[in-house]
Amino acid sequence: MKLSTPVPNDVDEDFDAGVGVLDSRALAGDVVESLVSRMSLEEKLAQLYGVWVGASDEGGDVAPHQHDVEEAVDLDSLLPAGLGQLTRPFGTKPVDAGVAALSLMRTQQRLRAASRFGIPAMAHEECLAGFAAWGATAYPVPLSWGATFDPELVERMGRRIGDDMRSVGVHQGLAPVLDVVRDARWGRVEETIGEDPHLVATVATAYVSGLESAGVVATLKHFVGYSASKGGRNLAPVSIGARELQDVLLPPFEMAIREGGVRSVMNSYADLDGVPTAADRTLLTDLLREEWGFEGTVVADYFSVAFLKLLHGVADSWADAAGAALEAGIDVELPTVKTFGEPLRRAVEEGVVEEALVDRALRRVLRQKEQLGLLAADWSAVPSALAGADLSSPESVRGAVDLDPPRNRELARLLAEEAIVLLRNDGTLPLGRPASIAVIGPNADDPYAMLGCYSFPTHVVTQHPGTQMGIRIPTLLEALREEFPDARIDHQMATSVDGGETTGFDAALAVARAADIVVLALGDRAGLFGRGTSGEGCDAASLDLPGAQQQLLDAVLDTGTPAIVVLLAGRPYALGRAADESAAVIEAFFAGEEGAGAVAGVLSGRVNPSGRLPVSVPSSPGSQPTTYLAAKLARRTEVSNIDPTAAFPFGHGLSYTSFTWSDLVGEATRISTAGEVAVSLRVTNDGGRAGTEIVQLYLHDPVATVARPLQKLIAFARVPLEPGRSADVCFRVHADLVAYTGAAGERIVDAGRIVLSAGRSSADLVSDHSVVLSGPLRRVDHRRRLRAEVEVSSVAPQV
Repeated sequence: MKLSTPVPNDVDEDFDAGVGVLDSRALAGDVVESLVSRMSLEEKLAQLYGVWVGASDEGGDVAPHQHDVEEAVDLDSLLPAGLGQLTRPFGTKPVDAGVAALSLMRTQQRLRAASRFGIPAMAHEECLAGFAAWGATAYPVPLSWGATFDPELVERMGRRIGDDMRSVGVHQGLAPVLDVVRDARWGRVEETIGEDPHLVATVATAYVSGLESAGVVATLKHFVGYSASKGGRNLAPVSIGARELQDVLLPPFEMAIREGGVRSVMNSYADLDGVPTAADRTLLTDLLREEWGFEGTVVADYFSVAFLKLLHGVADSWADAAGAALEAGIDVELPTVKTFGEPLRRAVEEGVVEEALVDRALRRVLRQKEQLGLLAADWSAVPSALAGADLSSPESVRGAVDLDPPRNRELARLLAEEAIVLLRNDGTLPLGRPASIAVIGPNADDPYAMLGCYSFPTHVVTQHPGTQMGIRIPTLLEALREEFPDARIDHQMATSVDGGETTGFDAALAVARAADIVVLALGDRAGLFGRGTSGEGCDAASLDLPGAQQQLLDAVLDTGTPAIVVLLAGRPYALGRAADESAAVIEAFFAGEEGAGAVAGVLSGRVNPSGRLPVSVPSSPGSQPTTYLAAKLARRTEVSNIDPTAAFPFGHGLSYTSFTWSDLVGEATRISTAGEVAVSLRVTNDGGRAGTEIVQLYLHDPVATVARPLQKLIAFARVPLEPGRSADVCFRVHADLVAYTGAAGERIVDAGRIVLSAGRSSADLVSDHSVVLSGPLRRVDHRRRLRAEVEVSSVAPQV
C-alpha cells in the first residue's frame, strides 16, 4: 500500500537536460580499449570513484567517520571528467520513487552533456532486505532467508528486487552478505544467512542469481572475515587461522562466484591477522582473480580505502591508501571521492603509483558498463518505470512508480511464513479460538519490530522525524486482532526494548492473570551504530535479552497463565526459563512488512510452521563465541565448567503435523577418494494436515589429519507433503564434499571412514550410513564439486 504523504523533492528544477552521447564512430572497434587509450588521467580516475551527493556534512544520516573522510563535493567541477558511480540516489532521503527516478535520470543527462565521452554513471543502492528506497517492499532480513531453507523462493525475491531497481535506473545492488556467523554478539548477525557455510552459500547464490537475472549487478560482501571479529565487536581485528578461512568463511564466496554469475565483490572492513583486506593482494587479486577467475569489479566498502590511514594505520597519506588499495585489487572507491581523486592523480603523475594499475581497474569498470549497455551510443537515461510519462516536472511523476505492489507483498508474505521457526510447543499451539489474549511486551505494537537495520524505514526514515514509513507495516497487535476477531485482546507494553524500566510490570501482569493465554512480544530494536540493540555497530556484551525483558518474561511465567514467547529479533538470545517452561516459543528474525501476519497465522494454525534455525539458540548468555560447527574439544567436556550446548540447535524447528522417516540407505559402503555415493530415505506425513519437512544431511569425519567439526551440513531438501503422502529423498554425494584443509594447509580428500547422517537438526540425527573412502589422497581446489545432487520424488499412494 502506497502512502501519499508528501516527501522532499530532490529534482533540480533549473536543469536543462543535455544529450551527450558516446561517439561510436570515434570509438570504433573495442570501445573499452579505445576509451582507455583516449582518456586523460583525470578522466580515467573519474571512472574509479563514486559521489554520494546526498551525504550530509552535518552527519546523522550516513556512517560514522564521514567528517574524517569526506569533504563537500562540488559536483559541477567533477562532471566534466565523468563519473564512475552515483551512490544511493534513492537510499539517502525519503523521496517519492517517481520523483527520485526523474532526479536520477536528469543527473545522468547532466553528466553525459558535461563530459567529453558522455559515459553514464553506475547507480548503486543497498538491497539487503529489499530495495532500500522510500515506499519499496521491506522483505524479511537475510537471517530469515536462511530460516526458510528455500533457495528457490529467495531467488524469486532477488529477481523481484532486481526488477524494481532496474526499472528506476539502478544498476548495482550492494547485497548479499555472505559472512558466516561466528559470534552471535556481533550486531550484523541479522544481515547474515546463518552459521553454516553450506546454507549461506546456497541461499546467497540463489539471491545472486535472482538479482543478476534482472540485469542488476550483485555485490558479494564482505570479502572476507568480517564476522569473525574479536569479541563480536564491529570492525574489530580478526585473528583466525588459514583453516577457518578456507573451510568456513570462503566457501560461500566460491559458490556465488562459480554458480551465481556475480559481477562485483566488496571488501571487508576487517584486518586478518593485522592485514586490512582493502590492502590485501593475496585475497583481492591472487585468490579472487588469479585462482578463482573472477572477472568483475571489486568495490570498496564505504570509506574503507580511507580507513587504511584513519583506522588501520598502514598508510601515511591518502595517496598511500589509494595506491595500496589499487595495487591490492580494489577498482572503485565508494561511497564518494576521497583518495582516488586528487591524491591518486598526484601519486601517478609523480611516479609513485603506476598508471598501469589505474588502467587495469578502468578496464574492469568500463567492461561492466559495457555489459550494462552504458557505453552504447543509443543508451537512454529514461528508466522503464517512467517510459511514456510526462517528465516535465516532479509533480507529473509523483506517485507514478509503485515499488510495493500486491505481488511484492505476497512474496514478502510467503517468505515470512516460511521463515517463522517454532522452537517449542507444549501442545498449546495452534491456539484455536481463545476467549481472551494478553498481548504484552515492547515489540507488540511497534511496526519497526518487523524491520532490520538496512530496511529503508529503519536506516533512513528514522533520521527524518515526521516522515511516514512509506509502506504499511502492521504490528503484531494489529495482526492478532485481525487473526482472532472474537477474542478479547488486552495490550500492555510493560517495558521498552532496552530501557530497563519495570514500572509497567504490574499492569502487564494483571492482564496476564486475567487472560486465557499470553503472547509475549520480545526481542530487538534495529538501528545503526548504537541506536538499536541489533544492526551495524549494535553489538551485544552478552546474549541476555536486552533491558528488563528477561525479568518481564520470568514474571509472566510466574503468573501461571500459558505464555507464548514471540521473539522479533536480529540475533538469537538465551531465553532462560522460557526454553523449558513457556507454552511455546516462536523465533521470527525481522520478518519484514508481512511478518506480523505470518506470526499471527502460526499462532492460529492458519500457517503450519516450516522454518528451521539458521543459527543456534544458546542455553547461556555468556557462551559466545560458539557454533554447531564445533570439534570435540569445543563441545561440553569434563575439563570445563562451561557447557556451550545450545538450547535449540542449528536446523531445529517444529511443525503442526508429524513426519516419519525411514532409515537412510546407501547404494554403496565403499567408494574411492574420487567417487560418489547415493543415500536416500522416505519421508511420510503421518499427521492430520499438510506440512513441510526439512531433511538435512550431515557429514561426520571420525578420523582426519586435523580436528574437524563433529557434524557439518552438506545438503538439505524441503519436502512439502499432504497428509498421508510420502516422498523419497535422494542425495548423491561426491567425495569432494568430504574435502577439508589438512595439516599441510592444502585442501584434501583422504582415505578413511565417513558417516552421512539424515537429521531433523544438527542435534537430532535420525539415521546414518557409513562409507569408507579408499585410494590415494587427493588435493582439490575451487573447481571441486560444491553441492550434492538432491532429488525429491513423490511416492504414489497405495490403493
